[in-house]
Amino acid sequence: MATIHGARVGLYVLLWLCSAVLLGLAATRIHYTLHLPLGDPLNNGQSFYDPIIVELLVSSVLAVVWSSYIIHVIRKRREYGRFSSFAFELVGLLVIFTLYLVGAAIATADWGDLFWCHQYWQCRLLTVLVAFAWADWALVVIALASVLFAVTDAALWHPLHGRYDGRDHHFRREPKRRWGCL
Repeated sequence: MATIHGARVGLYVLLWLCSAVLLGLAATRIHYTLHLPLGDPLNNGQSFYDPIIVELLVSSVLAVVWSSYIIHVIRKRREYGRFSSFAFELVGLLVIFTLYLVGAAIATADWGDLFWCHQYWQCRLLTVLVAFAWADWALVVIALASVLFAVTDAALWHPLHGRYDGRDHHFRREPKRRWGCL
């Protein structure tokens, strides 16, 4: 039977996979631009790197680590205090959302229309890199939407695995004191 927990794990697995692909594409681009072969017409054969590619590389590394952590917390029902709450997930997703949005937007502005050079693998690599940057951003938006459902249900500080018991001592309010009883 499918549950919301399974859907969230599936979403984070998909984010992990797409971020790993983006990581490989960014690493390939950095390796190519730092080791240009002799006679390469790109940048007159001088090695360089694109700062936005480094930003996408860092974004994808953070997304892979973040997805792994969230999958671990949801699947194993781990509780690490505030570090396993919906609020912590929301903050982490907002950071990754911002990084992917900036990276994808700048990469699109730089390499949005490379159809004129698709016979070269470098242009195809940049086109796929931009596509995966936007795909990762879209997955983060969907994950943010799933967290916002938890926030609207007043579960912001509850464990993000979603399987909490209100009778447990972590979630129980202080009992009311009665007169004469301490």
